[in-house]
Amino acid sequence: MRQEAIASNLANLETPHYQRLDVTPNFAAQLRGALINKSPQAIQSIQPELAKDPSAISSRRDGNSVQLESEMLHLNQNALDHAFETQLVSGYLSRLRLAITGRSR
Repeated sequence: MRQEAIASNLANLETPHYQRLDVTPNFAAQLRGALINKSPQAIQSIQPELAKDPSAISSRRDGNSVQLESEMLHLNQNALDHAFETQLVSGYLSRLRLAITGRSR
């Protein structure tokens, strides 16, 4: 969802009065709490949503609150987070395969 928000923000970089979107601020706290409790039901009940970013302030005459540099930073951070999480899952699955078959491949 964050990738979708970033893409929308970049696509509307020149749209007058466009307000920056992001995942709702409470999503990260809800997810963190559900992961700490290790509750599959709590994790499944979380519904991330996109909303206008209240911390984004327009510094332009046209009222657009998207800043290119900031969006590129968010885009890179999102890509790094995704790559890291993908490596974690791949490593876990490789260890599981090794435990089951006795072979890494």
